[in-house]
Amino acid sequence: MTVSPMPPARAKALEAIRRRLRDASSVVLTTHVNPDGDGIGSMVALASRLLRHGAEATIVTPSRPPASLRFLLRDLPALVEEDPAAADPLNAADTIAVLDTAEPKRLGGLPEHAERTGGVLIDHHPPVGSPLVTPAIRDPAACATGELVYDLLSLDDEGLTRAEAEALYAAISTDTGSFRFSNTSPRAHAIACVLLETGVDTGALYRALYGVYSRGRLALMRLALEGLEVDPRAPIAWIALDRRALSRTGARSDDMEGLVEFPRRLAGMEVGLLFRGLARNRTKVSLRSNGEVDVSGVAQLLGGGGHAKASGVLVELDLDEAVRVVLDALRPLVEAAVASKEDR
Repeated sequence: MTVSPMPPARAKALEAIRRRLRDASSVVLTTHVNPDGDGIGSMVALASRLLRHGAEATIVTPSRPPASLRFLLRDLPALVEEDPAAADPLNAADTIAVLDTAEPKRLGGLPEHAERTGGVLIDHHPPVGSPLVTPAIRDPAACATGELVYDLLSLDDEGLTRAEAEALYAAISTDTGSFRFSNTSPRAHAIACVLLETGVDTGALYRALYGVYSRGRLALMRLALEGLEVDPRAPIAWIALDRRALSRTGARSDDMEGLVEFPRRLAGMEVGLLFRGLARNRTKVSLRSNGEVDVSGVAQLLGGGGHAKASGVLVELDLDEAVRVVLDALRPLVEAAVASKEDR
């Protein structure tokens, strides 16, 4: 299988990143809080390549990776920022590689290390503001940061190891919804074919990523579905879970992953939302669109970010107030989308 050439601007940006990493001797790789499959997979693939080239490479995340993704980190030095042991690689690093985010506020306390040390940034989210470090690439034309890391590694003109391919497959498959979302491009499928040729076991990978639920997660799913609500004025559905939801069900924080798909999949809905109440009157909001509504604008208005069809924000509001504020911001957009459909 042949992968189509990357766009010239992407190739130029990635070549600058490759040169910086080639000269690095000690690299810390990081991603956003609540790391997802794209962030973890991209870091693992790049860290594996750096280690092959003789550099020190340590993964340091601002929060603990979910249990379902920790298998990807099994052969690599990986720490959480709050771990005292993380101070040594952070202080020794001559390069910080930031992947799958360009937002300093989503990196915990790591931006100060990046600004002091310098490094590279690889992200596929729409650019907002100046990059934290340079050289940088922020290319929303890529289906996932994993696609950009695949392109970066391809510049070395050497084959992928199975571990690198497994990590990249996890990155791309999770961010494309197992190749179901609209960001799934022909090029994404072509890259997947190349990755599979290394011997990636898709059955084992699927089970590790998606195929095992704890009892706590099942209880949380039941609680979420019992509380699903639909707006009477616009085709918006949501689930609101208070801060006691985890303790009541025995679930973990990462068991929240994917719950937003339930309201999104309800027939006739334009937007699905998940509200998660947190301590100190804060609420985490996940926004998902079925195509007509760009939810990133609402997320950015409230201090968050993301893609047109998948965004998120942490608001300094209690759960009930967060529901009201987000719905008030969304309704005009959803109503306009519905009216546009009716006019076609």
